[in-house]
Amino acid sequence: MKKPKVIAIVGPTSSGKTSLSIAIAKTFNGEVISADSRQVYTKMDIGTGKVAEKEMAGVPHHLIDIVDPMTVYTGADFKRDATLSLDDILKRKRLPIIVGGTFFYIELLRGTMQVAPVPPDPIFRASLDIYDNMQLLEILKAKDAHRAVSIDSDNRRRLVRSLEIINKLGVVPEPVKVESEYDWLILGLNVEKKILHQNIHARLQERFEAGMIDEVKGLHAAGITYDRLDSFGLEYRYIARYLQGELSESQMKNELETKIRQFAKRQLTWLKRDSEVEWFEPKNQEVILDRVKAFLQ
Repeated sequence: MKKPKVIAIVGPTSSGKTSLSIAIAKTFNGEVISADSRQVYTKMDIGTGKVAEKEMAGVPHHLIDIVDPMTVYTGADFKRDATLSLDDILKRKRLPIIVGGTFFYIELLRGTMQVAPVPPDPIFRASLDIYDNMQLLEILKAKDAHRAVSIDSDNRRRLVRSLEIINKLGVVPEPVKVESEYDWLILGLNVEKKILHQNIHARLQERFEAGMIDEVKGLHAAGITYDRLDSFGLEYRYIARYLQGELSESQMKNELETKIRQFAKRQLTWLKRDSEVEWFEPKNQEVILDRVKAFLQ
């Protein structure tokens, strides 16, 4: 029995995943499912680089603006919601295109990673409040050096979650690959380092000009704590530090851009270990569309 075909687009931040997903969707009757752990939240548009309605060009997008920022949305939630969207798209004889920078989400859908069977432990989490991120990383290195190498050391939520799993299971379990019920084409966007850094700089400037600082101010005024903002990743973390007076505006902008570059490098390291990713230059869109056509035939 033939498996239904699904496309995923991966690549570092600012590599052109969004524009490619829309081009493929328009060419092959597709719909986009966002695999982004921040774009699920309402009122978080500029900081997450959320695709604007105008950019969508009429292409339906799923799993954007579906929960309030006060709600904790997990990988298990994503897998459930994305599977429902994916099956609905296939049922309507359209092509599902998964795109976003949370590659863990995509791997959950592909069956190459699983969610650890450990429920949240508020008491254990509270016991870690006394440690900063670097101290949490050192604790993780001592308990599970393998996990410590691959984790984003600036992402407090993931550091805490890893230690929470270790507290219950002893280690973060190694993923066991499960055969997917879908036939996947994984398209990777490979951008020359210099051009990628230029893209990151330009995109960041655009978002500051669009009012990213005011967006974070508004979220805090609406009751989102600075700790919660910190958990939403780099843009929200560094602007929150600026708003609290820990950094000057120029320090915040310079450090944020440096951290985004480092994040892009970690994203590539994560992706390069996956032999199923087929790499393309974003400018070679015709070549990519030909590959998609061959895959679908």
